[in-house]
Amino acid sequence: MDPQKIRNILNILFMIGTLIAIIVYFAVDDKKTFIYVCAAAIFVKIMEFFIRFTNR
Repeated sequence: MDPQKIRNILNILFMIGTLIAIIVYFAVDDKKTFIYVCAAAIFVKIMEFFIRFTNR
């Protein structure tokens, strides 16, 4: 698969994860859930970051 397509998919997943994290922050009393969702979104973004700089 093309690295650009993978990066685009990972960026879309990051944006969806960020939106879910914002919703969870305001909707759920337990902040651990927010931290887990936020950490997953950041992990996806870091994966995209490494793909961006290793495929030059």
